Amino acid sequence: MDATTESATGPLDGVRVIDLSTVVMGPYAAQIMGDLGADVIKIESPSDTVRAGRYRTTPGMTPLSLNVNRNKRSVSLNLKDDTGRKRALELIAGADVLITNMRPAALARLGLTYAELAEHHPGLVYAHAQGFRSDSDRAGHAAYDETVQASSGLVDIAHRALGRPVYLPTIIGDKVAALTIVYAVLAALVSRDRTGRGQHIEVPMTDTLLAFNLVEHLSGHVYEPAEGSTGFPLSMKRGHRAVPTADGLACIVPYHAQNFRDFFAAAGRPDLAGDPRVAGTVIEDADVDPLMELVADCAPSLATQEWEEICAKHSIPMAPVLELDRAADDPYVRDGHLLDVVEHPSEGPIRSIGIPVRFSATPASVRRLAPLPGQDTAEVLDALPSARR
Repeated sequence: MDATTESATGPLDGVRVIDLSTVVMGPYAAQIMGDLGADVIKIESPSDTVRAGRYRTTPGMTPLSLNVNRNKRSVSLNLKDDTGRKRALELIAGADVLITNMRPAALARLGLTYAELAEHHPGLVYAHAQGFRSDSDRAGHAAYDETVQASSGLVDIAHRALGRPVYLPTIIGDKVAALTIVYAVLAALVSRDRTGRGQHIEVPMTDTLLAFNLVEHLSGHVYEPAEGSTGFPLSMKRGHRAVPTADGLACIVPYHAQNFRDFFAAAGRPDLAGDPRVAGTVIEDADVDPLMELVADCAPSLATQEWEEICAKHSIPMAPVLELDRAADDPYVRDGHLLDVVEHPSEGPIRSIGIPVRFSATPASVRRLAPLPGQDTAEVLDALPSARR
């Protein structure tokens, strides 16, 4: 993959986004829009926590910042200073989209609320993300991924399924909210094309993750009165886990009776292939856990590659467990350019995460690798109308 600073490509070519956000949620959303061709200008200060922490050679260039700040230009501005705030307002005036996760009180102090900006820029699409709804009693509460996992019911799901109230080991609240910001902004841009007016978008992390969780986990509580408990039955089963093979781990998930029969036959267990529990077409709910335990018992009889070939032949859902430390060597990852090595101007060779979506006519691309803090300040500010007077 060749990352350049050439003119933008992608379906969002011509759209300018101001990224006035910190940590992961807003920056990840803006990075996706940059991948899709938008011109993203990140207004930042040295206090962004994504820029802090571990780094290899250059202060401020952490692994996380390298991931979420690509396809952006970085402008360093002190918004508490009158000059810095005026420059920020001028940048916003020339933009289509503003993404921020600053707290409402801070936005009000800086004169950056939607009402103030829309008065002079009615076409602005203003996406504001925070932990909780602005009209709730938790509106001003600090929110991090762990608190969002708790307040959205995800910790309860894990507790019931795993027996421990653990947090999912990924910042899922931030990333789901980021994806929500992206689709909401795109919808607002379509609306603006029809009406000529932008709008304010509020993306509360808790509401977003709760809606995400309840798609399947609302379950029996879809009905009023409830006809069963919450929790998607399959996901809550004890046997819902990857299993050891002869040489590794694999996800092997027979979904219907024929899948089970074919699996047991391939494992050399004709007795299980003829088990009455898999004789028909439907597996009874009470039989799922015992049958999945038998799958776990049989899986070590063959290597992962052998199971992959057998399961593909019989249309049994199966996937080897990808070890992240070896992801770059995995043929699927390598052939799809999902982790390519590129040369970063300051960091040297780095792995760049691939763009998962493919467009036939307007391909997305990585045109700019993540900038140093404030790297593009002069270039961006020199192009402002006030600098040309």
